[in-house]
Amino acid sequence: MATTKYEVTYIIKPDVDEDNKKALVENYDKVIADNGGTMVESKDWGKRRFAYEIDKYREGTYHIMTFTADNADAVNEFSRLSKIDNMVLRSMTVKLDK
Repeated sequence: MATTKYEVTYIIKPDVDEDNKKALVENYDKVIADNGGTMVESKDWGKRRFAYEIDKYREGTYHIMTFTADNADAVNEFSRLSKIDNMVLRSMTVKLDK
C-alpha cells in the first residue's frame, strides 16, 4: 500500500494555558504515532485573529502537523478525538501531493 502524506491544521482555544496546550499537542502527536503515522513536522503557528467568530471566540492558536501514513487510521482517530475535545475549536485535514 502506498504511503500518503497528510497535513492537519487545528485551532486551540486562546484561553488554554501553555502547559495544557503543550500537553494537548503532545497527545495529538502521540495519537498519530500510535495509529501508524510517522510525524514529519509539528509546529505552532501562534495566535491569530479569525475572520468571524467561532464558538464566541475571535482568535485562536493554530497548530500544524505534517505526517505520513499507510492508511487513514491516524487521520480518522485524530478527527474523532478532536471533535470531542473541548479545547479544539476546529480542525482540517488535507492530503498532500508527494
